[in-house]
Amino acid sequence: MRTENPILIQLADYRPSDYLIDRVILDVDLHAHESRVKAELTLRPNPAGIAGAPLVLDGEDLTLLSLELDGRALASDAYAITATALTLAQPPNRPFKLTIRTQVDPTANTRLMGLYRSGGVYCTQCEADGFRRITYFLDRPDVMAVYTTRIEADRDEAPVLLGNGNLLESGEAAPGRHFAVWHDPHPKPAYLFALVGGRLDRLGGHFTTSEGRSIELGVYVEPGKSARAAYALDATLRAMAWDETAFGRAYDLDVFNVVAVSDFNMGAMENKGLNIFNDKYVLASAETATDSDYAGIETVIAHEYFHNWSGNRVTCRDWFQLCLKEGLTVFRDQEFSSDMRSRAVHRIGEVRTLRARQFPEDAGPLAHPVRPKHYAEINNFYTATVYEKGAEIVRMLRTLIGASAFRAGMDRYFAECDGTAATVEDFLDAFAAVTGRDLSDFARWYERPGTPKVSVTGTYDAGAQTYRLDFSQSLAGSDDTTPLVIPVALGLVGQQGPIDAASDRVQDGVFVLSESADTLTFTNVPEAPVPSLFRGFSAPVRIVMTLSDADRLTLLRHDSDPFNRWQAGQSVAMRLLTERAMAGAAEADSAGPDASAFVDALGGFLDAEALADPAFAALMLGLPGAGDVAGEIGANIDPDAIHAARLTLRRHIGHGLMGRLHGLRDALADPADAAFSPDAAAAGRRSLRNVALDLIAAGDPASGADLAAEQIAAATTMTDRLAGLSVLATIPGPQREAALAAFATRYRDEPLVLDKWFAIQAGIAEADTPQRIAALQQHPAFAMTNPNRVRALIGGFSMGNPTQFNRPDGAGYALVAQAILTIDKSNPQLAARLLTAFGSWRMLEPVRRDRAEATVREIHAAPGLSRDVADILARTLAG
Repeated sequence: MRTENPILIQLADYRPSDYLIDRVILDVDLHAHESRVKAELTLRPNPAGIAGAPLVLDGEDLTLLSLELDGRALASDAYAITATALTLAQPPNRPFKLTIRTQVDPTANTRLMGLYRSGGVYCTQCEADGFRRITYFLDRPDVMAVYTTRIEADRDEAPVLLGNGNLLESGEAAPGRHFAVWHDPHPKPAYLFALVGGRLDRLGGHFTTSEGRSIELGVYVEPGKSARAAYALDATLRAMAWDETAFGRAYDLDVFNVVAVSDFNMGAMENKGLNIFNDKYVLASAETATDSDYAGIETVIAHEYFHNWSGNRVTCRDWFQLCLKEGLTVFRDQEFSSDMRSRAVHRIGEVRTLRARQFPEDAGPLAHPVRPKHYAEINNFYTATVYEKGAEIVRMLRTLIGASAFRAGMDRYFAECDGTAATVEDFLDAFAAVTGRDLSDFARWYERPGTPKVSVTGTYDAGAQTYRLDFSQSLAGSDDTTPLVIPVALGLVGQQGPIDAASDRVQDGVFVLSESADTLTFTNVPEAPVPSLFRGFSAPVRIVMTLSDADRLTLLRHDSDPFNRWQAGQSVAMRLLTERAMAGAAEADSAGPDASAFVDALGGFLDAEALADPAFAALMLGLPGAGDVAGEIGANIDPDAIHAARLTLRRHIGHGLMGRLHGLRDALADPADAAFSPDAAAAGRRSLRNVALDLIAAGDPASGADLAAEQIAAATTMTDRLAGLSVLATIPGPQREAALAAFATRYRDEPLVLDKWFAIQAGIAEADTPQRIAALQQHPAFAMTNPNRVRALIGGFSMGNPTQFNRPDGAGYALVAQAILTIDKSNPQLAARLLTAFGSWRMLEPVRRDRAEATVREIHAAPGLSRDVADILARTLAG
């Protein structure tokens, strides 16, 4: 077994670089196997560094061709090279120029970090530390330089040559080759460098900023697919306009380019002026993309564009501050999407994602603070905690100080930190300055791992007409008992609607819980109320309060806060599911009379409101996911029992609402000649109609299968076709297999659609699914080298099929373990992300727990593991 531990990099050990790089002139000569890079670096000693220190430049998988200092070649004994660095023991104690020539093989770069070649397109990915795979460099975010990049390539192979910044010149080079020179006037760290060379089609656009600047936009895609980039271009234009209005941020270059590539480890990358995207977040048409795909494109396009200020113009001092750019930018893209669509529906989606991804992370061995104190491999910290919980902290800050003060603080932050590498402290200081508030207590949210628990009890005094709420907060697994600052947006609801009661400790509907325990009293309360707590999910906490189903259904009917109306229904469903799941799979098959009251309440809601807001109604009909139920149970989890409980309750809802569900499908059907639109209203109608189909199939599988098959045949959108196939995939039989085969044939030349086909089969909760996945790995369209395909099939199975991944016989674990070991040899980042599926193994019941642990230890014992995988393993097995 492996016994070595990964080397930890500590936040407390940060110190500035001993040298700075002011200017970088790159000349990149692109060839499939022997690309040559000439880097001219203008360096100087850092006054904040150690005088006379060696110059240590990061570098990996590079062939050094030559090295010059101020134009003179250095002898081989003047420097030292290791597998990870080039060191000059005695660099000049003055400004100097270093010229480095290196050679790399883009085609062999399967890690997809640095310069690589994907589908004939040259591409880069440098975050977090990929630039060191292009040339030797001070590859850290607090070293910022101005870049000029000359790119040369074969004209036939790469007629399009793109770089950061503005195009200075282009023209002919050697016979058959051409060049382009790009200049970015804004200093940036190396992780924001990018270049692209390839045969690409362009969809162009134009934007005029609030400052009167004329911006040329280009979306570059695989030849023949430019029409599918129209929505991405539209989303870019809307994001640019929104950022000017909402945050006062105007774009600052003459061009803004987006490039879509098929092999990409991330969703997208915000390189200055040249955003590179996984093509799933750019390409869309009614025939190939679902409504959720369109929404995802809108969100990710906006996210990367918003990074131009929250990440690029103001970057992070070190990778411990990753939340400063990612959490803040997620908050910004969430606000954008909320303004583009339904704010209530979008907020529910945000919280569902947080609870499904981040809460389990906080509860397992991979838990870490939003700003980690240490890391072994930074690529493993692009997590839900940094992104989603980081966004929730920003949202809480706005709730605490108010929207006007928040905007003033953001303006001050951008103004004071523009062109710098900032810290969380810099961010909070801007808000403290404009409000005069001490935010040091609030800052603990960045330092404390885990999900806080807030317990609440309510007491009504009919004689005095007062209502008292007693709050307490705790954080499991933490030795630090210092309370957090928790904004609680709240109100009181009576049997006929909201109650207008007063409390001098509630300002603008928000009570601030900043002590371990506290009491809040309302006066002039005419009846026993139901408290509506954490409206809009005002803090990322678990709430413990004993309310009856009747109380929760009162909130569902009368609360003015749409999030808490949805949450009330979820809470009733969660109680029904957890009670049955904890009783065991054999007992989970019984719905019980209390489920009938829940179904009746849903029926009443549908009668009154379904057609007024179909998107919200679709969410109201959805049950807590298997992961949500597992998190609520917390220990000795039996995935089969949870699955059985969900099936039973869904069947009960389907039976009880069958007539209403058929009626909704009829009422929401689009006319045969209706034009497709991805807007929120149209997407909401399709969503409710397809939720109705799903519940019909749960209540009557035979009827549901026929309806699903009819929908597949008649569908004019991918949303409806895929929804039909997803429903049919849950019903065994020849009809399912024929539909799956026909779908694969129809879309055999559409990689992004085939990803959906693989993912649907990965999620089939049946005993032969591991064998199905093993067979699918031999399918001609499957490739372990394509991250999207691996995430669809292997990731879809490990993260989206809890019964079969967590099989008691260990077959699911073995399947994923083999994939991890295979992929780790070529793409460690992807392998490490797959490994996180084992993060909750300690929560399982003993048989599965032992199987999962044994599998993780088998992976750990394998020779030659990457640093990425070794880091996840060490943390998964710790404690």
